Amino acid sequence: MEITITAAAANKIAEKIGEQSGYLKLKYDTEGCGCAVDGVAALWFVSEVEDTDIAIDTNNRTIYLEKSKMVFFDEKMTIDFSTSLNRFQLKSPQQILNGQLSFIIKENKD
Repeated sequence: MEITITAAAANKIAEKIGEQSGYLKLKYDTEGCGCAVDGVAALWFVSEVEDTDIAIDTNNRTIYLEKSKMVFFDEKMTIDFSTSLNRFQLKSPQQILNGQLSFIIKENKD
């Protein structure tokens, strides 16, 4: 899998996380979607990664994905930031996977 982060997206990610330490995760979020195959891609900033997460090196920073959810993503993807929409976007050469990609900073479970 290959993920590219555009300069606009990298700048917005850095702005949102500031000095916090943690990990960027591309999540296939199924909460409230009805079943495990209905979901939506989202960017999560988490304090810890799970044992089942796979690290994907990008041109900017490592992104983690749940191994079991990789089937829902394309082989080549780009994370971009649209200034006109003020939203992140997840794209591939074949399609727009999420034109309004959420960015969520997850709180510690402690």
